[in-house]
Amino acid sequence: MKKLFNYGPLLIIIAASLWAFDGIIRRSLYVLPSITIVFYEHLVGAAILFPYLVITIFKEKLTWREFFLLIFIAAFSGVLGGLWFTTALLKVNFISFSVVYLLQKLQPVFTITTARMVLKEKVNRQFFKWALLALVAAYFVTFKNGIINFATGGGTIIAALYALGAAFAWGSSTAFSKLALKNKPSTYITALRFFFTAVLAFGMVFALGQSKSLPTITFSELARFLLIAVSTGMVSVIIYYKGLKKVPASVSTILELVYPMLAVLIDATLYKTFLAPSQYLAAVILLFAIYQISKVQRYAMEELSDKG
Repeated sequence: MKKLFNYGPLLIIIAASLWAFDGIIRRSLYVLPSITIVFYEHLVGAAILFPYLVITIFKEKLTWREFFLLIFIAAFSGVLGGLWFTTALLKVNFISFSVVYLLQKLQPVFTITTARMVLKEKVNRQFFKWALLALVAAYFVTFKNGIINFATGGGTIIAALYALGAAFAWGSSTAFSKLALKNKPSTYITALRFFFTAVLAFGMVFALGQSKSLPTITFSELARFLLIAVSTGMVSVIIYYKGLKKVPASVSTILELVYPMLAVLIDATLYKTFLAPSQYLAAVILLFAIYQISKVQRYAMEELSDKG
């Protein structure tokens, strides 16, 4: 228990709190394609960290295993996660700001499932029960009273799927991030992640036919990307990775509940958007199910450690 009361948990809470404000900054960039936003936010972050990367890369040489880990993290957590999350936020005419953030809390379901399939980690039997409850709750969070309004239902489903896609991309990358952080400084891993993501996102801009948007960036938009980098983007990732090195992933998931809770508060305060009672109830059930998933998975890992 002593290890849980070091600065690691505090760093996770700070990072999660910063992420809750990300949608406010990102929404003002709605005129740009989602992939262009992802490219520029990582390019600016990579540019800021470039001097540190040049100095450190000769001291901290990467193994091939670490290199491919970072490529995976950049592709899923950086490009796909950022692309799908930004796209979901840009579809606020179909889905509430706070719903996007609440759906992000399905990440542990994907994290634990991926770790089970890829890393062969033990999964507690209770996980499947709580995971099913979390998915059902997520449905009721997305659709008011559980009823799809077919006038906008198609758009709502697409927006929700983008949010779920981001949860999958970020959740499946968590275990790989823990592996990458095992023997390398957190700031170094952050710098490499942003560099690789910028490169991959640049290629995706052309692959998706959005290359014409690259030179259209205004000074105001560039300033917005700089603000993202020093707050909810690059800086928050550095803070999160420093915390993740000290905190088990299952504990980190509980601490990250600050993230959607603040997002709901921001949505109600800043945008005057209030969910239906059924959605608030479903949100409470969703967060409770995620808490239970984290708890049973932690017990499973502790049992495995004791047997080892």
